[in-house]
Amino acid sequence: MVNEHDQCESTGGNCIEIVPIFNNLTEEEMLEIANITSDSTLDKGSYVYMAGDQGGKLFVLHSGRVKISRINSAGKQQVIRIVEAGEFMGELSLLSLSPLSDNAEVLEKSTMCMIDGQKLKDLMSKYPSIAFKVMEVLSKRLEKAENLIENINLNTVEQRLAQALLELAQGKKTIMLNMTKGDFASQLGMSQETLSRKLANFQEEGLIIMEGQRKIKLLDTAKLNLLKEAVE
Repeated sequence: MVNEHDQCESTGGNCIEIVPIFNNLTEEEMLEIANITSDSTLDKGSYVYMAGDQGGKLFVLHSGRVKISRINSAGKQQVIRIVEAGEFMGELSLLSLSPLSDNAEVLEKSTMCMIDGQKLKDLMSKYPSIAFKVMEVLSKRLEKAENLIENINLNTVEQRLAQALLELAQGKKTIMLNMTKGDFASQLGMSQETLSRKLANFQEEGLIIMEGQRKIKLLDTAKLNLLKEAVE
């Protein structure tokens, strides 16, 4: 679990500067945020927080990667997202008194800033632009989560995979997965064995080429788009 250190001007300042919700603040306003911020470094395999923990802090990732996931009653993991540098987590605890429902696992050594939740809410009242930015990010995450649920419930595994590859590529021809294949499969609502089999099928059909465990080259985006939109 995360251990809080005293405020660190260099890390705290950098965290604030690289997070979109704070990038329109004045220097004076950023200083106010820095004054309620502390920092911590966690090793791979540790947890920022776990389901059931009490919240009350906003965690801003300065460097590294963190996996946000949930575990159901049968012990099956559902990967929700991978948090990259400049993004934040734990935000739902600012809006609810309920315990945290997600697990935040450190995928590689990570440095983060921790902002006191109550003091941050006070600043949101003082600077509404921060509150609006947080709401904007949360609305985008909600839309993405709803799309994922719809995708899993209504689309075939081929459609889901084609859509995911196109979204990850963002118009480029090469993808570097920022998670393991197991986590990628979990996020798409399929087993790792199914994912591996479908990737192999896509490669045989000339749609992609796999290079190593995480590098995927898209060879035929037109066919992937047709596959994504196909009706079973």
